[in-house]
Amino acid sequence: MAGASQGGAETYYADLVLALGRAGLEQHAAIRNNASRAALLRDGNIPTTELKFGGVDFSTRRGLQAIINKFKPDVVQTWMNRATRHCPTGNFVHVGWLGGYYAPKYFTGCDHVVGVTQDIVDHMRKNGGWIGTNSHYLPTFAPNVPAPPVPRATFDTPENATLFLALGRLHTKKAFDILLESLALIPGAYLWIAGEGPLEAELKQLTETLGLNDRVRFLGWRTDREALLGAADVCVMPSRYEPFGTVMVEAWGAKTPLIVADADGPKRTVKPDVDAILVPMDDVQALAAAMGRLIAEPEFAKALVKGGFEHYQAKFNEDAVVKQYLEFYSAITA
Repeated sequence: MAGASQGGAETYYADLVLALGRAGLEQHAAIRNNASRAALLRDGNIPTTELKFGGVDFSTRRGLQAIINKFKPDVVQTWMNRATRHCPTGNFVHVGWLGGYYAPKYFTGCDHVVGVTQDIVDHMRKNGGWIGTNSHYLPTFAPNVPAPPVPRATFDTPENATLFLALGRLHTKKAFDILLESLALIPGAYLWIAGEGPLEAELKQLTETLGLNDRVRFLGWRTDREALLGAADVCVMPSRYEPFGTVMVEAWGAKTPLIVADADGPKRTVKPDVDAILVPMDDVQALAAAMGRLIAEPEFAKALVKGGFEHYQAKFNEDAVVKQYLEFYSAITA
């Protein structure tokens, strides 16, 4: 996995590798240089090698070849474009993992591709010539690890205030600007934004312009998602672009009411007003109305929690997804 230091796909990579390890699958992880991710995987008893995975880079392929020669894997699974490009050929089944609508040309060397939504799989079939026997939908999961809520006092937030939580990179795709403008219409409510990214300064300036400095907290990148969700009253995912949206599943598993914008992944996943409120993208008024509704209608919020957790248990919990992966690996190596 050659991803960034932080991000949803990168977080899920570690979650899945660790879960497969707990299920007894023998693995060797190869990742882009990242000390904290390597430590996390090694603490989970996953042998891990850090490599460059750079642009002009002749060492990574050699490093991967050395791992393959020694480990002799039945399957090599490469995450996203860059790791797939660096993978050597060999006597193994090559699986390419897609968390978005990537160009099919980057995966031509794979024997199989896996998409985190059926729509991504359909994209590969339509645009890349993949067929039903070598393109597969395997969902993501969110670990359901009970954790004490982060004390609100940690971020100077009143216990009796309604607290909204957003998780993700500070990037235009995540539409946190829309969330801030919507919060300005909800008197007394607080917002925690957990993430880092190129728009940090711009979003902080918008917060000041809107007069929200006393009610918005920028937490930086956090690894304690369950604890943050436990502290929040509502999770909001206002993304403009979201092929899937692991935050949805995390909120469902944590039993936190959820509001999402109708990007591709969420609108194909949620059951509106059953497990989440679905609002139009870039619509400040609609998002504010949804936020206000969950404050005004606590019984409706409880119903969303019930529906979300049922959806999580049926499709997106660790046991269900790991079972699908193990069955998939067995089938392609039979």
